[in-house]
Amino acid sequence: MAMLRLENITVRFGARPALDAVDLTVAEHETVCVLGPSGSGKSTLLRVVAGLQSADTGRVWLGGRDHTRVPVHRRGVGLMFQDHQLFPQRDVGANVAFGLRMRGTGRATRDARVAELLDLVGLPGAQRRAVAQLSGGEQQRVALARALAPSPSVLMLDEPLGQLDRGLRERLVVELRQLFDRLGTTVLAVTHDQGEAFALADRVVVMDRGRIAQTGTPLEVWRRPASEFVARFLGFDNVVEATVRGPAADTPWGTVPVPAGTTDGPCRLLVRPAGVRLVPGNEGLDCEVAGRTFRGDHVALILQPRDAPRMEAACALRDAPEPGARVGVTFDPDEVVVLPATGHPPDPPPPNRRPAPTPAPARPAPGPG
Repeated sequence: MAMLRLENITVRFGARPALDAVDLTVAEHETVCVLGPSGSGKSTLLRVVAGLQSADTGRVWLGGRDHTRVPVHRRGVGLMFQDHQLFPQRDVGANVAFGLRMRGTGRATRDARVAELLDLVGLPGAQRRAVAQLSGGEQQRVALARALAPSPSVLMLDEPLGQLDRGLRERLVVELRQLFDRLGTTVLAVTHDQGEAFALADRVVVMDRGRIAQTGTPLEVWRRPASEFVARFLGFDNVVEATVRGPAADTPWGTVPVPAGTTDGPCRLLVRPAGVRLVPGNEGLDCEVAGRTFRGDHVALILQPRDAPRMEAACALRDAPEPGARVGVTFDPDEVVVLPATGHPPDPPPPNRRPAPTPAPARPAPGPG
């Protein structure tokens, strides 16, 4: 059953639409995360579902009923913002109970529900604690309990972990996933953090300039981005112009094998860093190591072929060559993705081939794989 359905939703702010004829369905008990850069329309989409933003065209269906003109307080949805928006003058229990009080829920039922939810979010017995005394993670848990208290048909999260440090984010996103599975909650979340979305979601929606660029499970989107925009948004920069001829493609990097069954013709070609394999320098495509970055469990290498665009490779810590070294490169067809040929800018000219300074070590970025 579809708990939420958006039908041909368009929102305009001036000449350019913030949402452009968007259709989206969220099933009962499903967690969907909407990803996209700033200005892609993801927050506007959330506001339309909540009733905080009117659509110029289209309909919003909740639980099989048309809620397009239903006011915010009657939609039966929960909304949790990035900054939590707790009431500082009220204690934890009063914050969690707010929605129940607005509904006229009796005191005994209200108190029992507050205690139940604080147990669920890992803050048992915290009813009398002052909001100002809570850590950022604890405030996030209180805001979640408050959003869940009225048993919303859809729980909506707007960058829910954006203000927390990375370690706490990574821990809480796992807890949120377990909690939603246990409660059977229907969730629509928006975030710019792909690692957060992929860890939390049953399905990911990637938005670009007010339209849905791709939707699928986290694994589907990660393994097979539908366009160059999606590939680059996910952090894959090894994209070049190519022409497929049989089992391989002609590219600026030479002949690159493609997955079996690929249609012949012009395309854009993505090679994941994991598919750039290092071989002895006298084999494969000759490259110079222009830089490397420590990623925790592997090293990211920047490789500069002769008269061709740079590429990124991933290799084990023990196998990482030094900047300035020369290596050979071959390509793994299982890590090659054929993208549409149209609507993409040309490749930049090859940069200066002198070795770049070795970047400072960086903490590993969240994300699958």
